[in-house]
Amino acid sequence: MTQQPIRILIADDMEAHLRRLERTFAKHDDFACVARASSGHDAVIQAALHQPDVILMDIEMESQFAGIQAAKVINEKYPQMKIIVLTVHKDENFIFAAFQTGITDYLLKNAADGEIMEAVRSAFMNASPIRPIIAEKIREEFARVKRAESSLLNIIQIISELTPSELQVLRLLCEGKKRKQIAEERCVEYETIKKQINSILKKFQMPDSTMVIQTINDLRIFEVMKKL
Repeated sequence: MTQQPIRILIADDMEAHLRRLERTFAKHDDFACVARASSGHDAVIQAALHQPDVILMDIEMESQFAGIQAAKVINEKYPQMKIIVLTVHKDENFIFAAFQTGITDYLLKNAADGEIMEAVRSAFMNASPIRPIIAEKIREEFARVKRAESSLLNIIQIISELTPSELQVLRLLCEGKKRKQIAEERCVEYETIKKQINSILKKFQMPDSTMVIQTINDLRIFEVMKKL
């Protein structure tokens, strides 16, 4: 019994790249290009009409994230279809956004024809690898999260050591209040606020209040505390 070829849909707004891929797959009997699309919108329509096994999806077509938006729709409607993103973008924002839609693989357009064909075969057999570029981005993301967790725990520890007055002053600073405004709002002398801020800076081991405010706001400390 002859094995049926892998049915492929190619979505790309560059005609030259579309033709290159079509020529590549046409040389091999185990592939069949059943449809093409030049936009994310058209990719969704062609996927519905032709029911391909594997879709090669560009990201930036009629809009910057058109391919990612199309992949999301297709994966929701036709989860059996395997989507391989084939793009020039190697920024982690594109990579993570693409994988969040449920894609199977992510390749750069400068990949060799053989690598692309092997990616299609692997996707069809549910055996797609974690590619080096993806593994690197995952490692970097885990490291970033770990640093953020470590920083958060450290900041929470320092905040727990602030006096109630210092904590209120810090909250007002993070709200964008100036020292004079804080003194008036708390009905205390300006010098008292200066001393409290100096004490806060010593506990945070930071040279100025701007750095403390940025750190607290980046971690959204007071937003979290409001929810507790």
